[in-house]
Amino acid sequence: MMPALPAAFLKRPIAHRALHDGNIKRAENNMAAIEAAIENDYGIEIDVQLSKDGDAMVFHDYSLDRLTKSTGPIAQMGTDALGKLQFKTGEVGVPTLRDVLAKIAGKVPLLIEIKDQDGAMGPNVGALEAAVAAALNGYDGPVALMSFNPHSVAALADLCPSVPRGLTTANWEGSDEQLIPKARREELKAIADYDRVGACFISHQWDDLGAPRVAELKTNGAHILCWTIRTPEAEAKAREVAENITFEGYHA
Repeated sequence: MMPALPAAFLKRPIAHRALHDGNIKRAENNMAAIEAAIENDYGIEIDVQLSKDGDAMVFHDYSLDRLTKSTGPIAQMGTDALGKLQFKTGEVGVPTLRDVLAKIAGKVPLLIEIKDQDGAMGPNVGALEAAVAAALNGYDGPVALMSFNPHSVAALADLCPSVPRGLTTANWEGSDEQLIPKARREELKAIADYDRVGACFISHQWDDLGAPRVAELKTNGAHILCWTIRTPEAEAKAREVAENITFEGYHA
């Protein structure tokens, strides 16, 4: 049976990359931002990437350059070295997913986005998904998994079938998306893999919530979350469709 999204994910807004402050003193996806989200009783959304050693690391970008004082791909650095990196905020260390799970310990719901490692939203997946599943083994707090890459979500269905899973979705019209072949973009835009991967929710681009496919999924019982809300006005508009929001830059 497909696992259901816990009700906790619909009760309080979800802090995008945890409750960071624009990477001034609390870097996104890092421990101070996670602690701040817990203190404010927000749900938490984080991203995971793979270290050279095969560990799931809580970090959004493929490159270390934007957030840390180091450079180069995160995938080319080992876990211990990543744990000693200096962030531009003054913080030290990219946390592992295991560290973050220990910190949250079920206090608030945790939404984990697995970043595409394939480069083309294709089937060359598995290592990061396996690392996430291993870290989650024994964790009993409210948690859900998602990815832009449906192949990743399908792999998670096999690796940790009891954990709720969903698709991160968009209109696929941004500049970054143009790097993906057009035919694949059209498939992703249609959210064609929703049933195949056993999803129970989507987290959709907030200013595309009026898309007919989103309405169709909602009618058929899918939970609708959205990303990324940055103003109260946008929040009010998004909530006309979405059951909950992922937000940053203000207190929702």
